[in-house]
Amino acid sequence: MPVSPDFLFQLASNLVLPGWLLLIFAPRWRVTRWVVGSGALPLLLAVFYAACIGWHYFVTGNARGGFGSLAEVAALFQDPWALLAGWVHYLCFDLAVGAWVSRDAQRRGVPHALLVPVLLFTFLLGPVGFLLYHLLRRFYPARVPEPMPVAAALA
Repeated sequence: MPVSPDFLFQLASNLVLPGWLLLIFAPRWRVTRWVVGSGALPLLLAVFYAACIGWHYFVTGNARGGFGSLAEVAALFQDPWALLAGWVHYLCFDLAVGAWVSRDAQRRGVPHALLVPVLLFTFLLGPVGFLLYHLLRRFYPARVPEPMPVAAALA
């Protein structure tokens, strides 16, 4: 029996929930750091996304639409596999942002009670949570120096 986009939608949606629950209820637990903070769960979602894109473009041959206009994006998302890929894209990036927010907040000493609404907004309305955190972090200067970007470290 072939796997349907509906089944994979449910799978991806359920896969991301434990990550968010860990960030909200056990942000300093080593399991949270390993599963979410390390990027393991967002990377798993990235693999899931790549598989959906690969299936859409290379296996089904139903690739239509594109990113050049709103009409092309609308045509792209008429295909359930492309729509699923778009959903997994949101899940992956929102969780990656949530993990970064949690790590950065811990470095800055942001009280977790203030972070919970930010994480909820990031989960539900990604960019709104990201914006709220950037406003909040202005009141909490970094206590530990931020890690050097990889490009600067290699230069």
